[in-house]
Amino acid sequence: MQQLVAGIDIGGTNTYFGLVNRNGKILLTGSVRTTDFPEPKELVSAVSKKIQILVADCQMKTAEYKLAGVGIGAPNGNYFNGSIEFAPNLKWKGVVPLAEYFKAQLNVPAVLTNDANAAALGEMYFGGAKGMKDFIFITLGTGLGSGIVVNGQMVYGHDGFAGELGHTIIIQHGRQCGCGRKGCLEQYCSASGIVKTYFEILKSENPDAMENINRSLVDSKYIYDKAMGGDEDAFYAFNYTGELLGFALANSVAYTSPEAIFLFGGLAQAGELLFNPVILSFEKNLLHNYKNKVKVLPSSLPENDAAILGAASLIWNELKIE
Repeated sequence: MQQLVAGIDIGGTNTYFGLVNRNGKILLTGSVRTTDFPEPKELVSAVSKKIQILVADCQMKTAEYKLAGVGIGAPNGNYFNGSIEFAPNLKWKGVVPLAEYFKAQLNVPAVLTNDANAAALGEMYFGGAKGMKDFIFITLGTGLGSGIVVNGQMVYGHDGFAGELGHTIIIQHGRQCGCGRKGCLEQYCSASGIVKTYFEILKSENPDAMENINRSLVDSKYIYDKAMGGDEDAFYAFNYTGELLGFALANSVAYTSPEAIFLFGGLAQAGELLFNPVILSFEKNLLHNYKNKVKVLPSSLPENDAAILGAASLIWNELKIE
């Protein structure tokens, strides 16, 4: 009997899911719009039916396939109780016991954690962290997420919410963060953060340019293209972002002494433009004991498959399905 798991990624706009085998091969995928379901049980029902159809499609090819479990990556996901708790970018309010809902619908074990933790497990099972027991995984998207693995185990803390490096304060009294505090790392080192930095640089160094720019068109890709074309302001925006991120990562090493730190997400796709200042700042600010020992690497997970692979890794890891 060949066992499959369903990896589900709950996003504010869309929910993606797929069937994944033990080797990390995604056999079939599907999606629904999260925003079409004002009640979480309605989404669970719709996704569960689609997953059952995908399993049936696989069984038509070989009757040996069997769904063994469900892994779910979600914003504000609490691993300990399988709930999404007060997620600001979802319509669902309060505490939503999503893992329990999926378990009841599909009659298989279901495990849930936040999306960054799920992606970190995906890196450990199917990516560059395979064989590593100590590493940190950073997602550089609209915000900054992180997953911390120590001695082969995901760090959850006593309440399930450990590892929020994006909400460590990097600039005291700095930019307002959605969490309610000021100066959080994700306000500077993320796709949205670098846009804010770029506009601040333009306003300070090149105010005339502000009059000729359509702000709605400016994103991290726009700034990357500008920097690669020789725009000094865009280049400095990446340099400043990398310097702050390297500094923050150097501090994080003192807590867990990881073998490597992996950077994932749209901003990490900038390659050397981001990695060069990150590594320079990182090594400069490391405690002497750690210098030249910790690798800063790009994630090797495929950008389009990472969320599903990460969620699938969660169930393989937590339930020890062989």
